Amino acid sequence: MTGPVQMLVVGFDEPQFNGEIIEQMKRLNDTGVVRLIDALVVQKNLDGTLTAVQWSELSIPEAEEFGATVGALLGLGMAGEEGLEVGAAVGAEAGSDGHVIDESQAWDLADEIEPGAAAAVALIEHLWAVPLRDAIARAGGIPISDNWIHPLDLVEIGLLASEDVDADPAVDADEQVAADADVKTPA
Repeated sequence: MTGPVQMLVVGFDEPQFNGEIIEQMKRLNDTGVVRLIDALVVQKNLDGTLTAVQWSELSIPEAEEFGATVGALLGLGMAGEEGLEVGAAVGAEAGSDGHVIDESQAWDLADEIEPGAAAAVALIEHLWAVPLRDAIARAGGIPISDNWIHPLDLVEIGLLASEDVDADPAVDADEQVAADADVKTPA
């Protein structure tokens, strides 16, 4: 694991798959921006049957190495050095099929969607962030927080600011929005 890894879970109420998502992931992978560690897409057909597709940009040895790293870190947290070694072995075995997302998780995804819908879970390594992460570490910095801010998060901040303004009519709305943006963290 070299770069920061994002787990992205996406739902599709009425999937319109036409290959565009795969095309964009391939473009980002080919340009070295990201690497798709693993992805699992599950579609629940109208009759309740499942269609699952899984793919990865990792070779089997890379998946085993990634699994070993993740397993070692989990094991270290659970049981110290002994857990590190056991976790690494278990993680490597889990990656031996070239995937780090267990295909049994298709059932977990399927439980969350309605017939006719689909869901996807992807592990995406952000290669572009490696030099920045390393520079921060060399400067003595450590991550305190990292969050993605989506457009709806900004709408939520606006709604919270509106509630504050409504509660105190003497507060200037522009000043309150600026203050809320500095203080509030989106959910």
